[in-house]
Amino acid sequence: MPNLEALKEKTAAFPDRPGVYLMKDAQGRVLYVGKATDLRDRASSYFRPGTQDDRIQLPLLLAEVEDIECLEAESEVDALLMEARLIKDIQPKYNVMLRDDKSFPYLEITSREDFPRVRITREPNRASRLFGPFVDARGLRQALPLLQRVFRFRTCKLDVDEADENRRWFRPCLLWSIHCCTAPCAAHVSKEDYARQIEEFARFLAGKQQNLKRELAAKMKAASDALDFEKAAQFRDELAALDALSRRPLRGDYPASEVLTVDPQEALRDIELAFDLDFTPRSVEGVDIANLSGEESVGSLVSFIDGRPFKSGYRRYRIKSVTGIDDYAMIREVVERRYSRLKQEGEPMPDVLLIDGGAGHLASALSVLDRLGARPMLVVGLAKEEEELYLPDRAEPLKLEKRSPALRLLMHVRDEAHRFAQHYHHLLRKKRTFDEDDRGIPPSRKKED
Repeated sequence: MPNLEALKEKTAAFPDRPGVYLMKDAQGRVLYVGKATDLRDRASSYFRPGTQDDRIQLPLLLAEVEDIECLEAESEVDALLMEARLIKDIQPKYNVMLRDDKSFPYLEITSREDFPRVRITREPNRASRLFGPFVDARGLRQALPLLQRVFRFRTCKLDVDEADENRRWFRPCLLWSIHCCTAPCAAHVSKEDYARQIEEFARFLAGKQQNLKRELAAKMKAASDALDFEKAAQFRDELAALDALSRRPLRGDYPASEVLTVDPQEALRDIELAFDLDFTPRSVEGVDIANLSGEESVGSLVSFIDGRPFKSGYRRYRIKSVTGIDDYAMIREVVERRYSRLKQEGEPMPDVLLIDGGAGHLASALSVLDRLGARPMLVVGLAKEEEELYLPDRAEPLKLEKRSPALRLLMHVRDEAHRFAQHYHHLLRKKRTFDEDDRGIPPSRKKED
């Protein structure tokens, strides 16, 4: 029988850092590999009295465990990759038994393309470069956008041919402007440089982070010595991005919204059909406002890319030009501040702009966009009560079926914008209350987006 008290004491000495833990039997064979954000808390939880877990094989695992060890990781992302590598190499029996025998997702780098794509799949092509399997599918989905910010690989389904001269005239998607893709679709990167990006990404996945950092530092110095300061700056930025990734958790910065229950790609294709667009949208932004009796009025903007929230693109606005309750004027201010800035900085408009509200809210947004000459391809208002969609130059609202993937995604964007606005509004109200209680004066105003 395992000595649970001894295991409890051992795990209590584990570091409170990300990493993986390995449960072993009496012969030293690894029975289970697990990932943890906090090794001490996660590993010791198995040996606390009254531990609850709905996995029916857990008691069998604990009956065999005689020892437990841990390996620290630089970040949660590194722990996720380390777990996948160990499971692939060791193939512990309980990693399968505790997961109901579901197929694990893989990270796939496509082959036989001039500019390979990166995707998450449960049906891997054995001819591609595969990394995994990953036990934590949710963690993998959260990690991919962080990795894309560092290695700037493409995730789209476009066929990109190096010999296609027309690429020079192609408008890249939003991922190019937010520095998450080097845009081979628009000939912004050579085949050789893109291949280097992919090779560095593959080496990172294989656990060669420190070697990669040393090589990037050496390349940066060599470029600087050769007076190629543009190339040196590129390597410097890649090193900084790698360092930032080590500090970046897989959790979002804000409370999570309700999970979207439809396939994002299916929803985007459904938007294309429902609104008769000549392309499948990739970027969607949503705008909402929040106030109580005209006090601490705020606006929010949320950004979705490929049907999923892009938290780094979220913006919040404290209303400055409107006093009292005037929702239409507040919408105009938020839209003015957001899209005049995009136009001034030469950034692309989103494919879809969703306004939380009906015909009046939509008209308010359109009046600003038309004056700026910066209207996205689709601007739509979504009213809460009947979930009706209001469109420019259409007298009657459009009604989609409640189960429509397009409607479900637009509702998700609308609800996320509402949640984000309310979250900021409550923070300001709470701050005002505390400041008035402490000092008898309202809080000072900070500069905001």
